[in-house]
Amino acid sequence: MIDYIKGKITELTPTSAIIETGGIGYITHISLSTYSLLENKDTAQIYVYEAIREDAHLLFGFFTKEERAMFLLLISVSGIGANTARMILSSLSVSELQQCIAQENTSVLKNVKGIGLKTAQRLIIDLKDKIDRLDGGIKTTGNASYSSVKQEAASALGMLGFQPTPINKILDKIFTDTPSPTVEQAIKQALKML
Repeated sequence: MIDYIKGKITELTPTSAIIETGGIGYITHISLSTYSLLENKDTAQIYVYEAIREDAHLLFGFFTKEERAMFLLLISVSGIGANTARMILSSLSVSELQQCIAQENTSVLKNVKGIGLKTAQRLIIDLKDKIDRLDGGIKTTGNASYSSVKQEAASALGMLGFQPTPINKILDKIFTDTPSPTVEQAIKQALKML
């Protein structure tokens, strides 16, 4: 079992990262949270989960051990596969997800693509006692200046296929409504509004 891959980021998209180490490029499927933390970096250490199936050998990459631990908890729930777990972690940070589970907030979980009411309820029932084992959420730096955070968020949204004019209007509104959001928070809010 691979614990992590450390090397040069040769390609980065909102859904995957190719990390080159030892002359081999490993494709890792990542969440939007991990993407926002890897953006503008040349090298990285990605914690990995290997999904070995009959028809494919996939690597899922995470910026933190906490995100990987939450991913493993999510895929342990009946009805939640690796891609759905990745979608959940793209929509909610580890700490937000822990809070939703602790407060039994099915309405927030239902807003995630691919999660219905029954799956949200099952997720809460299965994970409520297990989330205490995770230590904190994803560590993001809240010290980035307004312009660099906005620029990173706009760049990520542009890579997802959104046009610059609506991106800038929505990001301006987000930065007006929310004092000093992180890149991840700005992207998540924009995705809900675009």
